[in-house]
This record gives sequence, structure tokens and C-alpha cells, in this order.
Amino acid sequence: MLLSRFFLPVLKESPKEAEIASHILMLRAGMVQQSSSGIYSWLPFGKIVLEKITNICRNEMLKAGANEILMPTLQSADIWKESGRYEDYGREMLRIKDRNERDLLYGPTNEELVTEIFRTHIKSYKELPLNLFHIQWKFRDEVRPRFGVMRGREFLMKDAYSFDFNYESSIKSYNIMFIAYMQLFKKMGLKAIPMKADTGPIGGDLSHEFIIIAATGESEVYLEKELLKFEGFSAEVDYTKDLQKEVQKYTSFYAATDEKHDPKTYKNKRN
Repeated sequence: MLLSRFFLPVLKESPKEAEIASHILMLRAGMVQQSSSGIYSWLPFGKIVLEKITNICRNEMLKAGANEILMPTLQSADIWKESGRYEDYGREMLRIKDRNERDLLYGPTNEELVTEIFRTHIKSYKELPLNLFHIQWKFRDEVRPRFGVMRGREFLMKDAYSFDFNYESSIKSYNIMFIAYMQLFKKMGLKAIPMKADTGPIGGDLSHEFIIIAATGESEVYLEKELLKFEGFSAEVDYTKDLQKEVQKYTSFYAATDEKHDPKTYKNKRN
């Protein structure tokens, strides 16, 4: 690609609406352009970067044995009403009516739709375990969208959904995804720290979120300093093995958002 033919609208000055370094640099480098509050157009340079990140996620999911599908951005409200989450999700969900007055929504997540696909086609436990993932745009009407694409209303999301025949199998599937996430973060050059998290409206009793230490974070986190030195595992992982011990190596360090910490812990911001 010749630079003379490449659309790269760089900016000389820092935009007034940008507060943090990443947002400023993305705008000045011509990667994105704000369309409306929390919604951005991805320009050629930004689209190239986005595709590279997408490919890292896709390749690791495929290595972990997940199957890629593509679900629509618009979903029927019926399956959300069946699950009981249509009203519970709140104002972050964008609700729509089509010309026939049928209730639709712009998907903020895909548990209901992927479950509909699963129950339509899977008829025997012998077809399990099964992990379906896709990379698709989501919309959540954030109260305060800010920090550029870091907290936008429309965003590209990789989400995976596993189905298992018993609890023990579900733990194995969880461990595979846990390690897969740590691997893809590592391949992006990011120091991700796993932290126990609230399962929220999805439910369940096992959940982690992956945090990146950054000066622009808005929450405080307490963790063992040694966790910052942990380099993770080799470039490739055998996902056919039991990964429980590998997960325990990550989670053996104390990491929490509450105040129960000792002098050894490290306090910092997170994103």
C-alpha cells in the first residue's frame, strides 16, 4: 500500500474531548473518528490494528478447541423474555420494534441466542463438551461513555459459550478458556492479572475478570507483588490436558478489590 493512496487523517493538535493518552494517540494517529457519544468509526489504520487483535483472539480460541460462529447483532426479545433477563438488563439494552411491531434488541451479549442455537441442534450428551464463540459488534448504552474505545457504547467483542454434560466437565472447559485468555493477552504484549469477579446477571459460582494495571484505571485493586513478576507459560499450550494446576498457578496469588490485604500487597489502578 502506497502512503500516497492511504487514507491517514492525522491530527496536529490533541482533541479537546480526549482525556487519556490512548484516546489522544488513536485520534491523532488517524485510527478512529468519533461518530457520536461512545460510538466510533474505525479508519484504515485502526481497522488494520483491530483485525490483528481479532486474529490473535480467533487463533487462540481455535487452538483451544472452540468453534467459530457468527450471530446477528439484532436479536428477538422473545428468547430474552424466556430467560427473564429482558427487563432485568436495564437501560443499557437498546430495545427496538420492527415494522411488524415485534420486539427486537441490539445484543449486549449472546447467552440467550447461543443457547437457542444449542438446544435446536444438540440432541445427545455424546456431542458434548461443545464451545461456540464469535466475534461480533455489541451495544450497551453506557451512562458515561468515556476514554475513547476503552468504554464505548458500541464495541467489537469476542465471546465464547461452553456446554458440558456435568459439573466436572464444565470446570475443565472453564480452565481451558482461562488459560486461553492468559495466552492471548500475553501474545498481545499485555500483563493481564486474573481476579475473582461477580458473576452478575449471568449467574454461576465461578468467574474471573482480567485486569491491566494502568494509571487511567478507576478502581483500586490489591494483589501480591509477585503476581506482577509472573511471566506465564510457554508460547503454546496443550489444551487437551487437564489445566487445573496451570490455573492454580495463576490464582494462587491473592487478588481482590476489598480491603482485606496485608502489607505485602500492591495497590494500584486497574482497567
